[in-house]
Amino acid sequence: MPLVTSSYRAKGLFKNAHFSTIYSAKIRQSPKLVQTRERIILSDSDFIDLDFSFTPGESTKIAILLHGLEGNAQRTYIKGQAKVLTENSWNVCAVNYRGCSGEPNRLYKSYNAGKTDDLDEIIRYILQKDSYTEIALIGFSLGGNLLLKYLGEREFVPKEIKKSIAVSAPLSLEGSLNSLTRFHNWIYRTSFLYDLRKKYVQKVQLFPELASASESKKIRSLLDFDNIYTAPAHGFKDAYDYYHKNSSGQFLEQIKIPVLILNAENDSFLSDRCYPRELASELKNIYLETPKYGGHVGFVGPNNIYYNETRALEFLNSNH
Repeated sequence: MPLVTSSYRAKGLFKNAHFSTIYSAKIRQSPKLVQTRERIILSDSDFIDLDFSFTPGESTKIAILLHGLEGNAQRTYIKGQAKVLTENSWNVCAVNYRGCSGEPNRLYKSYNAGKTDDLDEIIRYILQKDSYTEIALIGFSLGGNLLLKYLGEREFVPKEIKKSIAVSAPLSLEGSLNSLTRFHNWIYRTSFLYDLRKKYVQKVQLFPELASASESKKIRSLLDFDNIYTAPAHGFKDAYDYYHKNSSGQFLEQIKIPVLILNAENDSFLSDRCYPRELASELKNIYLETPKYGGHVGFVGPNNIYYNETRALEFLNSNH
């Protein structure tokens, strides 16, 4: 498909990647949204909490929203997307990954950028629970990588999944790790590391036979965290094995439904490999939109409605 020409325009300070990223994550007013929580028990006896929001009246369409690293279903970008969808005849299921709903999950393993088996269980649960004829997957950052890997690695996905959208998606996990290690990204990696180390300390208390306080002191970088926790907890040799096997860029050619990838050119979390322009121009199902501005999930729009939120709705309603 030809590359998508973006109509997104940023104004003033929002042309600055860091300003738009930080404003959107920390300052943006949280959209008003009613969420109803439902807990599902997974096949390995762990649990995931799902926060549902419903459109007035009946709907046969539901969007599954996937948050980013150390996010949850209450993040403003999730609520913003859910609000736009529920006001336009879509129901919404906002996922909280294992350990992200405010309560530690039951097992030593938790979530990662490629843990698609949990997503598959959620989709099958929703299909069994209600008679939806259309499902959309919308993922942000880590969640974008997750849905692209899910769609590309499986020979068959449920026929109800018609289209999907990945926003600010790190198609190369190692490339994004390298981007986050740059000096100008210190505020983000420091914030992530603070949250992740807290999670590891929690694991030390719950699983002393698998995690140790001495190891927690060695976690001084995101790479350390993935080497000490993410990789061994989820069956990978080391962090680089985890990055290599779970980066979604390698799965794009196998995706069989229309997918929009919306990655801003000035997103400081992303590397060059997160803009597969040549590949997208050759593939019929990959729509790559790379606006000049937008930072990381920072596509600020008027009236507290973000460009990516209306763009997702437009893509879902289009004839692609």
